[in-house]
Amino acid sequence: MADALIPTKNLCQVAVVVRDVERAAKAYAELFGVPVPQARTTETADKTNIKYKGETTSGRAKLAFIQLENLSLELIEPVGGPSTWQEHLDAHGEGIHHIAFHVKGMDAVLGKLAEKGMPAVQRGDFTGGRYAYVDGSKELKLVLELLESTPK
Repeated sequence: MADALIPTKNLCQVAVVVRDVERAAKAYAELFGVPVPQARTTETADKTNIKYKGETTSGRAKLAFIQLENLSLELIEPVGGPSTWQEHLDAHGEGIHHIAFHVKGMDAVLGKLAEKGMPAVQRGDFTGGRYAYVDGSKELKLVLELLESTPK
């Protein structure tokens, strides 16, 4: 068997792009019988170092997370400038945007995926780590997100 392109089989997150994160958070909270999560807006580009298609962007997102037993459901409302979230909303409407995996050695994993025709389309930092979205739409019909924790 060939080496895995993503060195984990532990799916940690499913993300849905929505037009109204508060409304979606309320609906999902009711569905699962959990408290409505507090939505928060991502930091600005000067703090997140966000790059979309290789360029710095003012794109931000309002996020809400619902922690389920085996994974996190992330709700994303695009705000601001260009982003993979806004592109998805414009092209496909509301719906599943990506599935996410925690990885170590993100740059090496991104290199392997790019060699297979799955380039990174957006990257950035968050408190405690960094992320990259990989365009797997041709082969996998969705976006992959790689999450890497910052060493302490």
